Amino acid sequence: MTSLIDVIFLLLLFFMLSSTFSRFAEVELAAAGAGGNGSSDAKISFLRLSDEGLSLNGREVELDGLSAAFAEMPASDEARPVVVSLRDGVTSQRLTDLLVVLRGIERVSISVLGS
Repeated sequence: MTSLIDVIFLLLLFFMLSSTFSRFAEVELAAAGAGGNGSSDAKISFLRLSDEGLSLNGREVELDGLSAAFAEMPASDEARPVVVSLRDGVTSQRLTDLLVVLRGIERVSISVLGS
């Protein structure tokens, strides 16, 4: 019985030391500040994310066409504030997919509203 425990311990030690832990892709999130220094004339974009679809400022868009929809908007020197509202039933994977697409768009600052 003692030799069986030794073998199990050695196998456990071997697999713990020989396995590698890969790091999955990370999405950076920043907490919204209470008193931001944003200007009052900044154009705010409103994204509503649901299980069925995505709307940008009340207009239905596809997740793949989101960067094109932001490219159609007038350019500004400051980062465009984007407020993301989540509907009930939105999965964390769907939110992560949206944040990855938004991270690829230049000059946006993202705020996610929770329910």
